[in-house]
Amino acid sequence: MAQAQGTESAPRYQPDMVRALAASLGVTEEAATDRLDRQDAQQAKLAGLRARGISGDGAFFDTAGKLTVNADDTAEAAEIEKAGLDARVPGRGQAALDKIKAELDAVAAKKVPSGVVAWSVDLASDKVTVKVNNERGAAAKAFLAKAAKYGAAVQILRGQEKVEAKAAIHPGSKMTFNNTSQWCSVGYGARDGAGNQYLVTAGHCVTNTLRYDGIAFAKGYKTRYALGTRSVDMGIDTINPGHSIVTSVGTWGNSNPVAVRGSSRASSGAALCKSGATTGWTCGAIGSYNNTVTYTDPNGGPETVVSGLATSSVCVEGGDSGGAYISGNQAQGMTSGGPTNQRCTGGVNSRGSSYFQPLDDTLRYYGLTLNTN
Repeated sequence: MAQAQGTESAPRYQPDMVRALAASLGVTEEAATDRLDRQDAQQAKLAGLRARGISGDGAFFDTAGKLTVNADDTAEAAEIEKAGLDARVPGRGQAALDKIKAELDAVAAKKVPSGVVAWSVDLASDKVTVKVNNERGAAAKAFLAKAAKYGAAVQILRGQEKVEAKAAIHPGSKMTFNNTSQWCSVGYGARDGAGNQYLVTAGHCVTNTLRYDGIAFAKGYKTRYALGTRSVDMGIDTINPGHSIVTSVGTWGNSNPVAVRGSSRASSGAALCKSGATTGWTCGAIGSYNNTVTYTDPNGGPETVVSGLATSSVCVEGGDSGGAYISGNQAQGMTSGGPTNQRCTGGVNSRGSSYFQPLDDTLRYYGLTLNTN
């Protein structure tokens, strides 16, 4: 008998979200679902009040999942409670706190208060909270002096952790070395059996700290490249918490990012493209595998013999190293090198050549699994 299609109703909430919420709250998935149901019901009541012109002055959920609405006065609070929601008449409320927050923003716009981590409106406490890591700088002192003028309306929280932007980075993006202006290009994300995340790149691009848009996102871990010694140009970096390498290769505006489905090696002659920080998206074909080359050092150091490389007619320049090669939706490798004075002036179809480190060899050597889309 043919099975009927579409007879089962879809779950109200995405199952992974329910599981994650249950784990974070330390409750069962059933309890997590109940909390989401109650949250939706309260939000619906609040929307109904606003449709009737009772806008309130901000609303917030407490840790138990109960919604409280700030009322302008006792009469409005009574209307809110009649609709089945908790209400209070705050000492300040959202509008007044937003005004204080905007005035602090204006101070920060004149000079960045380094050491002041964050400031925000906290409706539950009816205050603006200011988080501080270090208040020794002149700008931080001036900012905190302004904050202090608001008295009890502002709460200063000292001893807070510094914060930084968290980056999801496309293969082929620019990454700089330590605190210098030197750069390579981002390769592929992969993981070990324990789920630890790594950046797979050219070995000569492995260094202490790698930065994307100024943010330290990875640290050097292992490399088989050593200047002046017979080498293999493969290496990996550990990914710092909160950052990730996305599973689509950036094309520098030439097309949509290309989803990575696997790492099956393409045969010689197959078409492929590479993404790199210097020349962007350039394309060509695979030449041959298992090449050994002698690299000269542009800084005057010793020559280095590198084995295990593949050739291609893809054009590259300095800084493209480590960038991602892909054929169809199969990741192929990372830029290793190319002719010293090569210039890629014809865009995507620039004439040229390059060597790349095959990805499958690198994954196999380090025991990693490619992250795929």
